[in-house]
Amino acid sequence: MKDNRFVKGRLKSTEYSVKGAYKLITTEHSIMVQFFIGIAITIAGFYFDISATEWMLQILAIGLVLAIEGLNTAAEKIADFIHPEYHEKIGFIKDIASGAVFFAAMAALAVGAIIYYPKVALLF
Repeated sequence: MKDNRFVKGRLKSTEYSVKGAYKLITTEHSIMVQFFIGIAITIAGFYFDISATEWMLQILAIGLVLAIEGLNTAAEKIADFIHPEYHEKIGFIKDIASGAVFFAAMAALAVGAIIYYPKVALLF
């Protein structure tokens, strides 16, 4: 039964969101890899003492990749539920969703390169 009270309803929505994030991180291999990379890059941020602006860009990049990957996973699960056997149009839809993840990952890679290349280059 739906709770129409504002605060209680928002808290329930947050509970579902946290459960969904946990399910993504614990069951989907692509999210597991990207989550680990996000943690590693966060540790690198502390190690290299990046600026507040660099932190903001890094957090946005990590969040973007994880969010788009979550949407990609949802699209794949829905497509597989609706049409479990291979279908050319379902494959096309899944490829497009995966392409969106690729764009997000490339943008995150560019952000990471801009932030960390100068810092790593100073080590050598």
